[in-house]
Amino acid sequence: MTNSAESDGFKIRPAVEADTPLILHFIRKLAEYENKADEVLATEAELREMLFAGRPMAEVIIGEADGEAVGFALFFHNFSTFLGRPGLYLEDIFIDPAHRGKSHGRAMMVHLARLARERNCARFEWSVLNWNESAIGFYQKLGAAPKDEWELYQLTGEALERLAK
Repeated sequence: MTNSAESDGFKIRPAVEADTPLILHFIRKLAEYENKADEVLATEAELREMLFAGRPMAEVIIGEADGEAVGFALFFHNFSTFLGRPGLYLEDIFIDPAHRGKSHGRAMMVHLARLARERNCARFEWSVLNWNESAIGFYQKLGAAPKDEWELYQLTGEALERLAK
């Protein structure tokens, strides 16, 4: 796959280390949108280490409209034991509100779906907040369906520390 996709002045490219402040900016904007701004603990140094040093833990693509960065998507690989193949997990996608409704989010999802196919992934998946009706509608228009029989569980903070001890 080429490193970028372009149409109508919209370009998708892989993030590079110099994009670390921009990635953190988009993370903070996403957190504000989700009313979770106080939960962002990531720093530029941590993101730089996790995304660009040694063995990267995740990847990021940047969406640019006429040369201006207007969105990002952060993703990583998981693995299906039943299918015996990797999957692509979209952790976050964000398009600046002023640039929504212009198919930029769709272009980024298409880009990621193609990337998943090229990497022999059996599935492409993500989670969505149950109150985010616009995102749910967007994903359904793409052909995605919820996995109703699954509940997401998570250990963080003190609960993670307790279990690890």
